[in-house]
Amino acid sequence: MCRVEIRFATAADCGLILDFIRELAAYEKSPASVVATEADLRRHGFGDEPRFEALIASLDGEPAGFALFHSRFSTWLGRPTLFLEDIFVREAARRHGVGRRLMARLAAVACERGWGRIDFHVLHWNPARDFYRRLGCEPLPEWLRYGAAADVLERLAAEDAAYRSTGTP
Repeated sequence: MCRVEIRFATAADCGLILDFIRELAAYEKSPASVVATEADLRRHGFGDEPRFEALIASLDGEPAGFALFHSRFSTWLGRPTLFLEDIFVREAARRHGVGRRLMARLAAVACERGWGRIDFHVLHWNPARDFYRRLGCEPLPEWLRYGAAADVLERLAAEDAAYRSTGTP
């Protein structure tokens, strides 16, 4: 029987977390998209104002996967929720309960902190969708994911600066 252990990441894990992020990006067919550095992870996850937390999973003492999450606020619930940014289990560690243990620990964190739910995104082609369904997680068919990349942010921020400088309402 394999032994799965889950622990909270520390600053010393930034290199490992970055390795997991790169492996996830390769799995999601977008390896060139990762521009994060260990310094970024250290600053934003373990600095004065941490913006995320991570769990590290090991299988028989070897790093097997991770989950990176942060809190969000639900106006409808009136309390924080857990947003799962990334979860990844190395191929050799799949089917040994690592992913289930990571999700169970995330649920425990949410319950312990009084957070109302767990939200996450899954690529439409990802076979892990079946895994999430077996856990009781379902897609939200009426919702679409939207985002604004850096160029859009800069354009909108420039519009805001122009409005404020001219006093335009």
